[in-house]
Amino acid sequence: MTQELRIRNYSERTVRSYITSISQLSIFYKTSPDKITKDQVKNYAYHLIHSKDASVSRINQLISAWKIFQVDVLGNQWEEFRLKRPRREKKIPQVLSQEEALSLIGVLSNMKHRMVLTLAYVTGIRRAELLNMKLKDVDSSRGVVRIIQGKGNKSREVPVPKILICHLREYYKYYRPKTYLFEGMPGKPYSATSMHNIIKKAAKKAGIKKEVSPHILRHSFATHMLDKGINLKRLQMILGHSALRTTSIYLHLSNPDSTDLPDLLSPKE
Repeated sequence: MTQELRIRNYSERTVRSYITSISQLSIFYKTSPDKITKDQVKNYAYHLIHSKDASVSRINQLISAWKIFQVDVLGNQWEEFRLKRPRREKKIPQVLSQEEALSLIGVLSNMKHRMVLTLAYVTGIRRAELLNMKLKDVDSSRGVVRIIQGKGNKSREVPVPKILICHLREYYKYYRPKTYLFEGMPGKPYSATSMHNIIKKAAKKAGIKKEVSPHILRHSFATHMLDKGINLKRLQMILGHSALRTTSIYLHLSNPDSTDLPDLLSPKE
């Protein structure tokens, strides 16, 4: 199955996740996955939801892995093994105000920590995209960073403010990273755990009571961009969303100026 996923150019993270899903299914029933029935997978999914409080994303991941295993590895017809996907929860994400976001960054005295959170906030890139960014991906002359994302290694360019480019130059001169923009050990990318710890400590220091995680900076970026009038299609391209409906969730979070709305109670002039 690993070979099949890599031939189809899935990211290594997705490969690991799908293999883990099938392995855990096999361990649960203590049998080879090719002996597991459709009804057993449904019962296992029910077990994950009601006993392990599994998210919709995890169940969808299981179903996607199951489909690839049955169709591409075993050569079966999907109709015989098809599982219905759970309805996605329509949750509005938590966001910071612009003042909170700037405060979160401002309390950090460590230059590397400050640059990690600043770049995450002002570009809206995903945590994995930021941590895997290499020095060659920063085009300072054009003021953009090149992002490699998801399945198929699709790429996009995201604009970076001039002032941040200047700060990144200072950061580079001080830390001299070898391969990745942000490194833990020389030549190795900064860890996701480290970034998580940075934002948790910064939030506590800044007195922010909201539940924060690295992804809240992406949500905040998108919301604040809409507040400032960016076109939704342009925002979709910057965020790297494949569907506009994914981006449109931020319309519920933005705070457009009410003075721009027509007054329906006034007589037509």
